[in-house]
Amino acid sequence: MNWAAGIADHWLWLIAAAALGIAEIIMPGAFLMWIGIAALITGLVALLVPIGVPVQLFVFAVTAIASVYVGRRVLVRNPIESADPLLNDRGARLIGEIVTAVTAIDASQGRVKVGDGVWPARGAIADIGDRLRVIGIERSVLLVEKA
Repeated sequence: MNWAAGIADHWLWLIAAAALGIAEIIMPGAFLMWIGIAALITGLVALLVPIGVPVQLFVFAVTAIASVYVGRRVLVRNPIESADPLLNDRGARLIGEIVTAVTAIDASQGRVKVGDGVWPARGAIADIGDRLRVIGIERSVLLVEKA
């Protein structure tokens, strides 16, 4: 027995749109919202125009592609500002920090202690125990100068 046999097709689309909207609120990522908008449009079209399920699926597919495309363009033009733009860029967060050389450092290689870890470094010539300032990062190698 079909569980949705007593529910009109448009209600299923509208319920799906609401569920996707709630999911976007719970797990924000600015993607489910656009699929939810496509489900909402499909539900409204199914409510206003008596169409079969295959046509509804086609309407949903077209509106989903279009809404994701429009949403992507909106987000590119209006990027979301972060309170901490370096949150996921640990190397960039280290710029300006004072670190300690754990191996001798020359222009091409060496290692420094950062917190409880050790990072590869290059730049200023330094001996073990010298204090250095991080001035940049290149790939995963810290660029350092004398502090």
